[in-house]
Amino acid sequence: MDIRRQIKILLRKTGYDILRFTPEFHPLARRKKILEFYGIDTILDIGANTGQFARQLRKELGYSNTILSFEPLTQAFEILKKNAKADPHWRVFNFALGEAEEKREINISDNSYSSSLLEMLPSHREAAPESKYIGTETIEIKTLDAIFPDLCNTAGTIYMKIDTQGFEDKVIKGAKNSLAQIRLVQMEMSLVPLYKGELLFLELFNQMSEKGYGLISLEPGFSDAKTGQLLQVDGIFQRLQG
Repeated sequence: MDIRRQIKILLRKTGYDILRFTPEFHPLARRKKILEFYGIDTILDIGANTGQFARQLRKELGYSNTILSFEPLTQAFEILKKNAKADPHWRVFNFALGEAEEKREINISDNSYSSSLLEMLPSHREAAPESKYIGTETIEIKTLDAIFPDLCNTAGTIYMKIDTQGFEDKVIKGAKNSLAQIRLVQMEMSLVPLYKGELLFLELFNQMSEKGYGLISLEPGFSDAKTGQLLQVDGIFQRLQG
């Protein structure tokens, strides 16, 4: 057994691992390659929370072009705004995106990023007790179609990321016209029901297929720490038609 394998085995026993940062071995490296290969110059960060996804793009993936982040929660948005303040190519907006222009009550989770317009199911709370709901807030919802012409009028190749805790299909429905100009879509997809009324992986896959997109990558997401069961993944879809 070579020394590198011995080191890997020892590290894994302590809960760590070493992975080559290449598209073949690492999901982030694969996403980095996808962004570069398709020449993405604009990213729509829908469900931004405090800016975790955008900061990862900047610090870990070296993405330097335009980011447009959307976050409806007041407290999370204030942090998002501070995180984006010094970045001239990162703009932030304090509203959600969905299938209709309206105001609705959103459930606020204890960890903030699990907040959702949908009712959380016991399967989610049991896997992540810190995600329990602790309050509500009235938020504004717009459709992507309503804002797309103004915000993306100079965009070239667009990548849309949707992380809206079970509301992903509603965002897609509100982007009926915009999708023709969006090359790649990354969305969170549940493998088991976590929010009441959400579409699961296969339903979202079929929805995206009907709209002319093909799945090109999967990234592991939320899992149950007690059982090891994978509960959510992020799927990346490429536009194949139109």
